[in-house]
Amino acid sequence: MNAIARPKPYEGPVLLSYGFRPFFLLGSIWAALEVLAWLPIFYGELSTGSAFAPRDWHVHELLFGYVPAVVAGFLLTAIPNWTGRAPLKGPLLAVLVGAWLAGRIAVTLSAWIGWIAGATVDAAFLVLMVAVVTREIVAGKNWRNLKIAAMLSVLAAANVGFHLEAHFAGVALYTTRLGIAVTLMLIMVVGGRIIPSFTRNWLSGRGPGRLPSPFDRYDRTCLIVSVCSLALWVAVPGKPATGVLLIVAAFLNAARLYRWAGDRTIADRLVLVLHIGYLFVPIGFLLGGLAAFDVVVPSAGIHAWTVGTIGIMTLAVMSRATLGHTGHKLAASSGTQAVYALAAMAAVARVFAALYPPWDEVFLPLSGFGWIGAFAGFAASYGPVLCRPKRTSVGTM
Repeated sequence: MNAIARPKPYEGPVLLSYGFRPFFLLGSIWAALEVLAWLPIFYGELSTGSAFAPRDWHVHELLFGYVPAVVAGFLLTAIPNWTGRAPLKGPLLAVLVGAWLAGRIAVTLSAWIGWIAGATVDAAFLVLMVAVVTREIVAGKNWRNLKIAAMLSVLAAANVGFHLEAHFAGVALYTTRLGIAVTLMLIMVVGGRIIPSFTRNWLSGRGPGRLPSPFDRYDRTCLIVSVCSLALWVAVPGKPATGVLLIVAAFLNAARLYRWAGDRTIADRLVLVLHIGYLFVPIGFLLGGLAAFDVVVPSAGIHAWTVGTIGIMTLAVMSRATLGHTGHKLAASSGTQAVYALAAMAAVARVFAALYPPWDEVFLPLSGFGWIGAFAGFAASYGPVLCRPKRTSVGTM
């Protein structure tokens, strides 16, 4: 019998030893820098070299720049646990990182290199990610997670569509909503696994009390209604039927969150912040539904989802995964708690700015500075950890 060849130990840069390391670090830096540039751009004091209009550059670089970086970091770290296969590392991981970085440069300079060249370079990263994720899931026969690859494919298609819509229509509206919708669905699917799981793990052994409900028919109903309402929102956001279904989805997601017993997690900020991030899911659905009836402006719900749900949830996942996979104790330091507080402030201030325009001169900068502080704070606090070898393991993702 021939001996099975074992892979050689990885000897390259620590930053390329696991997917979460480069993508969490670079993604957080980019999220901070993008909004740092966006504030003077918004007030007309700075211009970009992008073929996109300023608004579209801002939207694209968070929705199709920052978000895919975090998604890549999460999936490249989680998929080996799902499939039992070795994680992507070294040169192959460097290719993905390089593709992501090239996309950020190409989009920002697309007015000089041409929008087609910018779109082509930018689209490459998500296409490569779809190929990698699908290959790993299929090779590992992890069929239940093919839906993650499908949602990632929709995100990749939305990115290509964004470039086309922005160029030919002048502004990307439908594909912006599609990108937000598929990102929300990723959060609702993945969050529906990790939030109750981490909550149950923390609550076990801490005395009797309510525990998170397991995934059941209610969760499936909530996800189906959410998908249908988001599909209508993407296509016809201002119709009464869209508003009604969004409001129904809001109450279903609020009840789903309650079923996860987040009220019992106040003492553990790493768990509590996941519940706070998910809270902005039903808030966004409710505000989106009210916007369909012209009760509030559409941007209120959009920013509840983007700054609130996406901003807080990604920071929560990045911090927890980094601690667990680098051998650190699963506990939120004072610096980490400050990052969470700044992200929550950014979300609340941005929603208030939309709901009460006379105060937007106060709330908009407050939201921007909160966002910059949160992501710059994450990069400063976790950057050294991401660049150093793993400690002796004391926690897991």
